[in-house]
Amino acid sequence: MVLSLIMPAQLLGAHMPIAGGLGKAVRRGKEIGCTAVQVFTNNPRQWTSKPLEQEKIDDLAAAVAETGINSLISHDTYLINLCAPNEETKAKSIAAIKSELVRCAALGIPYAISHMGAHMKQGEEEGLRQIAEETVKVLEDTPDGATLLMETTAGQGTSMNWRFEHLASIYDQTGNPDRLGVCLDTCHIFAAGYDIRDEETYERTFSEFDRLVGIDKIKVIHCNDSKKDLGTRVDRHDNIGEGLIGIEAFRLLVNDPRFEQVPIILETPDADKMHEVNLKRLMDLRE
Repeated sequence: MVLSLIMPAQLLGAHMPIAGGLGKAVRRGKEIGCTAVQVFTNNPRQWTSKPLEQEKIDDLAAAVAETGINSLISHDTYLINLCAPNEETKAKSIAAIKSELVRCAALGIPYAISHMGAHMKQGEEEGLRQIAEETVKVLEDTPDGATLLMETTAGQGTSMNWRFEHLASIYDQTGNPDRLGVCLDTCHIFAAGYDIRDEETYERTFSEFDRLVGIDKIKVIHCNDSKKDLGTRVDRHDNIGEGLIGIEAFRLLVNDPRFEQVPIILETPDADKMHEVNLKRLMDLRE
């Protein structure tokens, strides 16, 4: 008889600064104990990007080999809006996501995370329709080496994907493509109204996600406590165990066998000082 050993989360990490290059970001991640690293491949507040230099591609590959960290994630520009009513903004958004996926494929980064967009008073149904329509085009025109991840949002303003039903609708309208996944953010779903503070609410929320979307669609988790309360729809990250979600949710998360090989990434405040502290807190919670 073969016994299967259930392990706690194996891929814990943080969003690391890229000053000095992507390779340096991975090496810094290793120094603070990361087994997964998230980066920007481009300035997140600009539409355009510089061409990739072979030297930088090679340095990232060398850093991966040196550190053993081969679980890499990219976060797309914050400017993206695939359902923008302004056609120029929408066109720029489509071009930016395509560019990000091309860069990720060239760099060997399997996942690119995007907030996808806000309907800006067009209504949620129309926003979802446009996001789905443009997502299909983006995936058709980009390499197979990179998967696009829709990030769950807190629902500020008219942001989409703050309800699990939004994600389910996009999957339904796009035909459930293989290269479309989800990045679940703990702070965002809590602010959007999904409680995870104890075992009962945690299981209820993830059961609801599984029913509507499918747990297997979660490819990355952003691990953040929340400065704002349940259902406020305000996105304010806090350090692990210091916010209104509390430490128990994160204990449940890092010991959930469904997420053993899913990268769990910190985006907590005061990164230079607190990423190492928050990472140790997560590691200490593993059983």
